[in-house]
Amino acid sequence: MPGRTFVIGDIHGDVAHLWRLLASFPELTSRDTLVFLGDYLDRGPRSAEVIDYVRKLPRMTPAQVVALRGNHEDAWLRVVKEGWDEFVLPPLNGCLAAYRSFVGGPIPQVGEEPLPHELMMIQTGSFLPDDVVRWMEGLPYWFEDEQGIYVHSGLPRDGDRFMHPSEVKAPISLLWCRDEAFFRDYDGKRVFFGHTLTDYLWQELSAVPDPGVTRIWTGKSAIGLDTGCGHGGFLSAIELPSTNIYDSV
Repeated sequence: MPGRTFVIGDIHGDVAHLWRLLASFPELTSRDTLVFLGDYLDRGPRSAEVIDYVRKLPRMTPAQVVALRGNHEDAWLRVVKEGWDEFVLPPLNGCLAAYRSFVGGPIPQVGEEPLPHELMMIQTGSFLPDDVVRWMEGLPYWFEDEQGIYVHSGLPRDGDRFMHPSEVKAPISLLWCRDEAFFRDYDGKRVFFGHTLTDYLWQELSAVPDPGVTRIWTGKSAIGLDTGCGHGGFLSAIELPSTNIYDSV
């Protein structure tokens, strides 16, 4: 009989919410699995601490720990390799906050632009320690167990069907795709994803009496867990197979 799987949404640099969420879980055993859906850094004030904690977690819990790659990890790997100003410059992406968390700088104000010397470091990603870069390079694109399929953003389509992650030749699409058809129509083995704020999914795709209330979103077989941690929301998780919900607030 399989153990429990705890699926955790996008953290985005807020280690305090991560600690509160994990503290709310029941006692874990070696039969349990923690699945992180990616996006550990940017936006929130403590990206470096989030990554450090997630990396150490396998030594701190008897449960199996699966940390998936998110599009923000993927983006920083591209920055380090070849640069990507279109990602690092927009304040909304929160890259200045990530940079300052690694170098010990002050928490940025909303909309604050990097100083000239900071800009060069951000544009190259040279502030990221080599071991962190190697860790991000090793993060898997997806995971599957008896309870479900876990990806950062969703499943791409091949014609009129949604592909299993093992069929995807360009796995980067598992990190960046945002397809309303997947949210609306996917009806296979349950897929748990982050990347897209659940506020958007509730407002655009679901008839609810109080749209805009941040919480886990459930479609036919697609379950969204990005409840805005790191940029005004909180961190959420779902336990399987019970479907118990945990929040960091």
